[in-house]
Amino acid sequence: MTRTSVVRVVVVDDHAVMRAGVVALLAAEPSIKIVGEAGDGRAALELVERHDPDVALLDLRMPVLDGVATTTEIVAGHASTRVLILTTYDTDEEIERAVEAGAIGYLLKDTTRQQLVDAIHAAARGETVLAPRVAEKLIAKLRKPAHVALTSREAEVLNGVADGLTNAEIGDRLVIAEATVKTHLLRLFAKLDVNDRTRAVVVALERGLLRRPPH
Repeated sequence: MTRTSVVRVVVVDDHAVMRAGVVALLAAEPSIKIVGEAGDGRAALELVERHDPDVALLDLRMPVLDGVATTTEIVAGHASTRVLILTTYDTDEEIERAVEAGAIGYLLKDTTRQQLVDAIHAAARGETVLAPRVAEKLIAKLRKPAHVALTSREAEVLNGVADGLTNAEIGDRLVIAEATVKTHLLRLFAKLDVNDRTRAVVVALERGLLRRPPH
């Protein structure tokens, strides 16, 4: 799915005013189409069943069926629908439960309109999107694994860093949003147990995870 494709979205939040606000924000974006709204998880599942949206934008704490349970059912029954959490809660437990349930992204409600739009498109493409505070919490809890493997996209991003490109330039090269580049870098930092871009390249080269062509 390209950035210009229209992404079909359902918005689920038990707070009617908040839900209306999100819908109003997204309605002004021509590349996003709201195909349904719901106030609880059970109604959300019915919407997903009926419309098969690209992205389900879910609150975490809802009546009838909460966001984690709803995510689990959507992921199990609708492989084409990506779940993006939009919530006020950023505790470790909430984040871990949502990620383990299969949510592809986790945003906080202080996100900007453009960040939300970019995140929805990234989620529709199957890319992980995390709010900065959420990413920091996940990185703090991760432990260095015995064996590290980079995805092809992570390797492409790291090659861009090795080439001296900025995040924006890497995004242009790979045709992805700058926010998505940052997300990949955060995941790389966690995998490699490093805290900066230069160290990430050095460690990846040392471990044979990144091979630079001869000059």
